[in-house]
Amino acid sequence: MEPVVQSVTVKSIVTKSNLPVSDYSLNPYVGCTHACKYCYASFMKRFTNHPEPWGEFLDVKYWKEIRHPEKYAGKELFLSSVTDPYNPQEKVFERTRALLTQLQGSQAAVTITTKSDLVLRDLELIKSLPNARVAWSVNTLDETFKEDMDRAAPIARRLHAMERFFEAGVRTICFISPIFPGITDVKAIIARVRKQCHALWLENLNLRGSARAVIMDYIQEKYPRLLPLYHEIYTQKNQDYWKALDADLRSYAAESGLEYVVNDDSMRRPFEAPPVVVNYFYHEQIKKSAKKKSAGDT
Repeated sequence: MEPVVQSVTVKSIVTKSNLPVSDYSLNPYVGCTHACKYCYASFMKRFTNHPEPWGEFLDVKYWKEIRHPEKYAGKELFLSSVTDPYNPQEKVFERTRALLTQLQGSQAAVTITTKSDLVLRDLELIKSLPNARVAWSVNTLDETFKEDMDRAAPIARRLHAMERFFEAGVRTICFISPIFPGITDVKAIIARVRKQCHALWLENLNLRGSARAVIMDYIQEKYPRLLPLYHEIYTQKNQDYWKALDADLRSYAAESGLEYVVNDDSMRRPFEAPPVVVNYFYHEQIKKSAKKKSAGDT
């Protein structure tokens, strides 16, 4: 079934962000047709009039053109916090491309996160933005597991796009997220991409809202041996798994000659070789950081 697609007019495409890694969020769409089973952004559905499930609708945003992008000089702009700016429909509507064009000359640091290789279409445009960064979400090298989880581009195509941007001199990030306990082989992903990215972000699987039941049912069906572990983490709220994985990956990074940091909110790191590994497991600390940042802006 094709997703329901409609156009909406918004007052502004730029909104103040509470994310610790950005000053502003820019979401060219409402909804996301990648339909990731674990999507944390599905809460956005309640702010729409859509009866369709999350992943089955997309609102295409139109806004008044950004005429003075220079006012965002020195700011961190994040595309996107609750959608993928390169949904398949971007190929038709080009709202992300329009946004990037309007940001020309802004001197802002623009970070793009995606699960798509459609971003290759805009390589030269993105390359022309100073401090541009592109992050690809990759939480497996197993295409079968990927197909179970989302309708986004195959992992191989994401990694190819990452390599192309890296070779073009654009700062690239492998966002290993979300890490599924007992399923995601973080070390294998790091080994695969470390020569084609400047940073690796690590984020653990957090189950909220309707995604919790969906994922727990999936684990029971496909990985029943892991069900006790998932109940320990997500029912009993035991964080020992993440603490052990943190320690293991810290040791692995040291052995591999990689810098390893926790909850690093600096997006202005210089290009580095080898890449830095940033652990974002500890969400409560990140939220506190965001609140402090927000308070400092007032």
